[in-house]
Amino acid sequence: MEKNSLVPILIPFEPEEFWNHIRVIIREEVSRNQKEQPLMTTIMDTPGLTEKPLYKIQEICSLFKVTKPTIYDWIKHGKLKRVKIRSRVYFLGNDIKQLIQA
Repeated sequence: MEKNSLVPILIPFEPEEFWNHIRVIIREEVSRNQKEQPLMTTIMDTPGLTEKPLYKIQEICSLFKVTKPTIYDWIKHGKLKRVKIRSRVYFLGNDIKQLIQA
């Protein structure tokens, strides 16, 4: 065993050979995960969907360059309709288009 090694490794390989095996295993796993990842993105793509259907309040604020209280005021006065999904608030893309055109 080397003198500069602080902790003995109890394996039937030399330390350098052990680490080479570990590196090979890690590379194989990383390449396998990279090959699988594009499959997930193609599954989530919806054919024919060209516009975003739901917007979060922060996206509306940045789109119109207004603050959250302004958005809440628009909701109160009927300019915007909110859609609650569980505990989150969203806005329909069609409603946003109508607000832009108005």
